[in-house]
Amino acid sequence: MTGEPEESGAAGGGEEAVPRRRPRARKQVLLRLDPAVYDALARWAGDELRSANAQIEFLLRRSLAEAGRLPGDTGPLPRRGRPPAAGRGRRDAPDEPPPPVTEP
Repeated sequence: MTGEPEESGAAGGGEEAVPRRRPRARKQVLLRLDPAVYDALARWAGDELRSANAQIEFLLRRSLAEAGRLPGDTGPLPRRGRPPAAGRGRRDAPDEPPPPVTEP
């Protein structure tokens, strides 16, 4: 028993349970910054279409990686924006040409 939640198969199907990875909780940190530093950071974040919080995490991860100090078990950055609508496919799916437009 690993302590991780398990996803059960079809009801009464007798299929083997597949372990699911539990999402990690995000650590909340109070950060005090010089107002001018925060303003510059917020402008930079806006230029890259990120929140100030996402920009701080991006910069910290990049600095840790460059210094060789980013832990190997660190998960990917959370995806930005709203999740795609059901049936729309994944954002990271390979680019495919759009279907041809037919005139009525």
